[in-house]
Amino acid sequence: MARTEYYDDPTAPEPNSLVVAASAVVVDDEGRILLQRRRDNGLWALPGGGMELTDSLPGAAVREVKEETGLDVQITGLVGTYTDPRHVIAYTDGEVRRQFNVCFTARVIGGRLAISEESTELRFARPGEVDQLPMHHTQRLRIGHYLEHREQPYLG
Repeated sequence: MARTEYYDDPTAPEPNSLVVAASAVVVDDEGRILLQRRRDNGLWALPGGGMELTDSLPGAAVREVKEETGLDVQITGLVGTYTDPRHVIAYTDGEVRRQFNVCFTARVIGGRLAISEESTELRFARPGEVDQLPMHHTQRLRIGHYLEHREQPYLG
């Protein structure tokens, strides 16, 4: 299923669902950030996805990282909340989603890096490499907030 992301676009379709989601900035010992190239839109992104009814929000981030990358992680902090109504995601099945995303920080505690059915590539990227990768600006925003080492989480 393909997806199209819109931001502040008057031609974007009207949302018909609201999804609570979690993502994670997973950093290795060298300070590189774990990214996946999404199969549904070809863009690089942090691992993450929708919360299930049996999840806590941090648990959703841990589960999604495992499902999408094969790595086991431990949540270490909070980057921020991302709820901008100008960000709309349309899927080919007719769902047009607004996401309420909470982005955490995390560290690897186990597992093996493995591509999932949701991605075509995985990599740990140096912060300076992130700007060169095709990525939706909402993902860049989360990574940028992480790299700022903010004293307080972003609330938006």
